[in-house]
This record gives sequence, C-alpha cells and structure tokens, in this order.
Amino acid sequence: MDTNHLSKLQSVFSDSVDANKVAGVNCLVYKDNKEIGYWQAGCRDVENNLPFDRDTICRLFSMTKPVTAVAAWILIEQGKIDLADEVGKYIPEFWNLQVCYEKGRNGKPQKAGRNLTVQDLLNMTSGYTYGAWWEGAPLGEHLTSDLIVQLNEDVCKENKISTLDVAKKLAAIPVSFEPGTNYAYGLSADIMGAVIEVVSGMKFSDFLKKNIFEPLGMNDTDFYVPEEKRDRLAKAYICDDGKSIKEFKSPNLGIQYKMDHAPSFESGGAGLCSTIDDYLKFALMLVNKGEYKGVRILQKRTVEYLASARLRDDLQQKFNQNMENWSGHTYCNFMRIAFEPGKCKYLAEQDEFGWDGWLGPFVNIDIKNNIVIVMLMQKTNAGTWELTRKMKNVVYSSL
Repeated sequence: MDTNHLSKLQSVFSDSVDANKVAGVNCLVYKDNKEIGYWQAGCRDVENNLPFDRDTICRLFSMTKPVTAVAAWILIEQGKIDLADEVGKYIPEFWNLQVCYEKGRNGKPQKAGRNLTVQDLLNMTSGYTYGAWWEGAPLGEHLTSDLIVQLNEDVCKENKISTLDVAKKLAAIPVSFEPGTNYAYGLSADIMGAVIEVVSGMKFSDFLKKNIFEPLGMNDTDFYVPEEKRDRLAKAYICDDGKSIKEFKSPNLGIQYKMDHAPSFESGGAGLCSTIDDYLKFALMLVNKGEYKGVRILQKRTVEYLASARLRDDLQQKFNQNMENWSGHTYCNFMRIAFEPGKCKYLAEQDEFGWDGWLGPFVNIDIKNNIVIVMLMQKTNAGTWELTRKMKNVVYSSL
C-alpha cells in the first residue's frame, strides 16, 4: 500500500471533526496481518475534552450482527442448526406466525403461508423490521415500534425482559410479508440470539464469551461496561447539522445508553460494545478464514461461504429497491457482500464483506487483498455515511 497516500486519512478525519460532523473517530487498517496505520481525531467526551483514543469503548449497535452470525455458524458447523430449520423447532411460538400486508394499525393478520427459517433470519428475509416509519406502515411494524418502546423502558428500569422473551414477543407480531419473499432490515438477529440460547443451553453472552471473545482475547467486548472501564466509554452525539454537537442520552432498540449494567435482553442485533483493537481481532479471524493467532473459531470453508453468499435473484431485486445506498452489494448472514464492485458507492473489492452500526462503527474484511479496516465513532443515525465513504476511497486508492 502507498503509505504516503494513506496518510491523507488524518486530514479526512480531522476535517470532519473540525466541521462538527462527528465528535470523535478512530480507524485501524491492517494488511497481511500487519498494522499499516492507526488514526484518531476528536473526543469521546467533548465536554471534558477526553480524546477518542485507542482504548475508547464504543456501542457497536448493528456491528453486533456479524458476531451473532459467527455464533450461528459455529452451531451450524457443529450440526446443531440447519439453515432450512424452521424457527418454531427451537421457539414453538413461531409455529403460529402471522402475516399482515394491509397498511395501518387496523390491518387484519392471517396465518403465514410458510414458517420462518434460520436462513430467513440470517438474510433479513423474515418480514421483521425495526418498526413503523409512517402511519401507513403494516400492523406488524407499528407493533414492533411499540415493543421497542417497551424494551427501552425496561432496560432502564426493571430490566426483566430476556433475550428469549423478546423473540417470543416478536413471534406474536405479524410479519410484513411472507417469509422468504422480500428483504427488510430489522430484528431478525435478535431472534437469532434467542435461537442460539435455546440450541446451546447457554445465555447468549456466555456462548459468545466461551466461543469467540475469550479465545480471541476480546477482553473489552460485552453487553455492558464494568465500572472500572466506564471512564473509557464514549458518549454518543447528535451532530447532524454541522453546526452543533449535542449528547444523545436515550436508550435505542432496547439498548441502554449508560451501559452500566448487564441487560436481561442481550440483543444479537445491536447490544455489544467494544474497542477498536478488540473488534480488530474478530475481523482478523475472518480475513484469515476463521483463525487468529493459532486459534480457530470457524472452518475455512465456512468463511469462504460467508464471502461468496448471495441472495436469491428475486430477493436481490428487492434488496436493490429497498437498499439503494448499498448498490453493488448483496446481504447474507447479517453482513453486506460486494459482488458488483463497479456499482458500489465507494472503491470496493470483489467479495469484501462486513457491516456498520447506527452510531457509525464500520468493519471491512477483504480476503482477496488480506485487508481489514475497523473504524469507530458514536454519531447518531450514521451507518455508512460520508466519512465512511471518504475513508474507504483513501484506503483502496492506496493499493
């Protein structure tokens, strides 16, 4: 890589902080299992002028999903889960799945034409969403919004609703389309977390610790932050107008803001927090086809499958319509995969994969070039946004 060109990243990050587009950010680039560069800018705590440094802990939100996917595939490799398994096999409430196409809260549900499968969950073709964005949304989306409000209240007060409870509550909510007929981003990974609990006989967090975090040495990754580490937790900020930065203190998707206690609901779609070096270990395991420093988490063929997975052609058309910002990608196993790089909105490599999160964390795993990128920030409503694309273009134009 052209390290002189790669050095432009510092000004890209610093300019974004100076323009009040983000409070703080850091980024790691590895190639051939060697650190090519680390950059940081801004603060994890603006009010107290604390830097967004290398041991800053961040809420991952949807960058939790790749971890949940790996957990599921550990069980698939062991022959304990099958992609075609119906979810009702593990959580009986899903045998009674209903669907409702009608718009608004007065829609009338009917029994779904087929049952929900594990692959429907992993590929977000289940019919579950993240709630209603307008009054004309189908009934299930309104009920999902109601559930999210309930989860936000519970995590801050009684903290009694468990991971399995959430899945059972979702089973009572009608999906917005017949499973396997459309794509919609939503709470599928949270149901997957409950399936993992049932199949393994362990709490979701305990399964992740035993099979992923402890073997990889991910000591700062969990569903909450212990008191002795809490000063390293970044604050989340709203900085949408480029003029002001304001702390965002509310729970979201049932995820607590302070991260100060172990939650009953361990969200497979959004619940983890981590540091850049911890998540790097996870990503390096994937770029090395399942192994990190002699520890094997997944088999090689499994990771090759993750990089080559594709939605069925008719579902890909729906994905293209629903997720235009992800042109050139497909979505399987809770991750994007670039399969038509020339259509992507940034420089990309064939079959690179990864995901992002609501607060802007981003991971990119490129087996062909043996490159890993991990970037963390805590900006609301970020996902993959302007700064992500600029960073990606600098890195890949350095090859």
